[in-house]
Amino acid sequence: MREIEPEFTANALTVLQRRYLKRGREGEILETPREMLRRVAEHVASADRLYDPEADVEKLADQFYELMARLEFIPNSPTLMNAGRELGQLSACFVLPVEDSMESIFEAIKNTALIHKSGGGTGFSFSHIRPHNDVVMSTKGISSGPLSFMRVFDVATETIKQGGTRRGANMAILRVDHPDIIKFITAKQKEGVLTNFNLSVGLTEEFMMAVKEERDYPLVNPRTGQEVKRLPARRVFDLIVNMAWASGEPGIIFLDRLNRDNPTPALGAIESTNPCGEQPLLPYESCNLGSINLSLMVRPGTDGLEIDWERLGQVTVRAVHFLDNVIDVNRYPLPQIEEMTKGNRKIGLGVMGFADFLIQLGVPYDSEPAVALADKVMGFIRREARTASATLAKKRGPFPNWEQSIYANKIELRNATLTTIAPTGTISIIAGTSSGIEPLFALSYVRNVLNDDELPELHPLFLQIAKERGFYSPDLIQQLAKRGSARGLDGVPEDVQAVFATAHDISPDWHIRMQAAFQKNTDNAVSKTVNFSHEATVEDIRKAYLLAFDLGCKGVTIYRDRSRSKQVLSLSETEGRLPEGTLAPRPRPRVTAGTTEKVKTGCGNLYITVNRDEHGICEVFTSTGKAGGCPSQSEATARLVSLALRSGVDIEAIIDQLKGIRCLSTVSRKNGGEIKVLSCPDAIGKAIEQNFKHNGNPVLTLNQDIGFEPDPEAKCPDCGSVLEHSSGCVTCPACGYSKCS
Repeated sequence: MREIEPEFTANALTVLQRRYLKRGREGEILETPREMLRRVAEHVASADRLYDPEADVEKLADQFYELMARLEFIPNSPTLMNAGRELGQLSACFVLPVEDSMESIFEAIKNTALIHKSGGGTGFSFSHIRPHNDVVMSTKGISSGPLSFMRVFDVATETIKQGGTRRGANMAILRVDHPDIIKFITAKQKEGVLTNFNLSVGLTEEFMMAVKEERDYPLVNPRTGQEVKRLPARRVFDLIVNMAWASGEPGIIFLDRLNRDNPTPALGAIESTNPCGEQPLLPYESCNLGSINLSLMVRPGTDGLEIDWERLGQVTVRAVHFLDNVIDVNRYPLPQIEEMTKGNRKIGLGVMGFADFLIQLGVPYDSEPAVALADKVMGFIRREARTASATLAKKRGPFPNWEQSIYANKIELRNATLTTIAPTGTISIIAGTSSGIEPLFALSYVRNVLNDDELPELHPLFLQIAKERGFYSPDLIQQLAKRGSARGLDGVPEDVQAVFATAHDISPDWHIRMQAAFQKNTDNAVSKTVNFSHEATVEDIRKAYLLAFDLGCKGVTIYRDRSRSKQVLSLSETEGRLPEGTLAPRPRPRVTAGTTEKVKTGCGNLYITVNRDEHGICEVFTSTGKAGGCPSQSEATARLVSLALRSGVDIEAIIDQLKGIRCLSTVSRKNGGEIKVLSCPDAIGKAIEQNFKHNGNPVLTLNQDIGFEPDPEAKCPDCGSVLEHSSGCVTCPACGYSKCS
């Protein structure tokens, strides 16, 4: 029988050639994509001989090859890269312990280097390290705290290129009741800090109840187990929310929920996850991940396409067999990792292509039917996976720690966990489908090609429907390349607009509800990004976090479009509590209307622009004429006034503070129709007052184009295309660059 030839897209071939195919000493490519899949299939199938010397490994290898060549299932990147090769490290996810001793900390740093070199990502809980300024008994000195050691991990990661193909990625988690939690929450307030870490605060049920009841909660020194102070839970929660609004970090992890589903609590508590948060693991555990391509799990029915349940079941069973075999043929970077991984045999089977799956079925992502489908499909996969694991257990025995697990004397399973929703940024490009369970990021994006030309690419399903229904045009492509979304676009039928939802078309509550639907049927956790528009408020983020808690999510990662690091709410380091009345400015609006006044001062002409949005006066700008003057002081005054206006400070109080300030250089006579002023601040105050009293005489001023506008700084370091924030990760849809997958 002739072997199936995989049909990769041009993008997929680019990714494979850049990052996956075997190369020689001079960098020359030594294998084709088909040969890569054959290499992986044969190596993974060989594990069957460990359990049955007479096993038909060649037949199984053909089945594994076909599974991947049809693009129905793709394992995680290290398996594709390293299976059947000298390195042989096939796991993507690791968690390492960090205890409260110098020996443990630097042992963890050494082990991190080994894991990153082999192509894996690492997660840590720093909650056991004593806080800053705590006593060190052995030296009678004081501790530098967990943040200082995190910087050492970060520097070590920066120096290591993972296997020549992947950059190191880390997750750092600190319990919300650690005395250094405020330093941790605000650690990335300054850009360029801890760039190789994703940060998540470990929230407890006790803390969340304290937030809802607006009461204090204790901070506990991990060295002594004693309470050292109390903080208002609501204000700490608000600090987390403000930081996430400003920069996307920290995320949140619900620790008690991770441990509610811990299959082996007798072996210890789960305190950390892998870098994208979807894989809770015990110290020294690793996990092997793989994803089913849901976009291929459809078939023609009487009323269009329908779900091919039979094929989905077959792929699930074979994928469980594949991932269980990976555990046996893997080469582990540390003996402790091999022992823990083989003791629990955790696997993480997930999905990709969910957005394309919904589109083919004609179901809008942000709808009740879509949430119901998520529940139904993932529930089916979980049941089929558990049946497959039980079948393997009958042939090979349950996982060695089964008697210490929650399954003891109930059901024998080969694997302690079976399902995970992981980010699939790179492997979804290989499979030619949408990423993970995310909605489409955009219907069109610009890909940079080798001659530095920019090539707009349209989503193939949208292109197909546009041509079939007669609304395709070159102008449409250009509009979509600029906007990203079809919603609200003239000429696109409303039903098509509804089905082709993009990440920023969908309200945050639908993102959360979809995550919760998948989490309901996932043993481990769900990696997903809740996308917010640039105009989203701090309150919007707060509501999303609380909804995620109420709906049973295990964690949340958010990203507000074009967010920047800003000065936000902070706790007093000396008092350990929030200063009363601390404020954070709302975002600058996209469109403002305002007036410009020309004021004659002793230093020359001063031009004062006062702008409004729907909430009222929101900003002030100043510029000076050719005569000079003190433009820096005027600009500084205007910036501070704008900050105060968008922070909700009473406008009349601002006016009162500015009016009456005198400067000897400024004329004090009324000159024509100009404002009589005593100084530049006095002029600004009077200009605001005049606009406030007369409600302005607005002239429309566009600060930026309305519509889809990617973050100008979010450019791929490899090819220069726009990066996507999805599945708790940052990936490039053009070349496959990924920060963490």
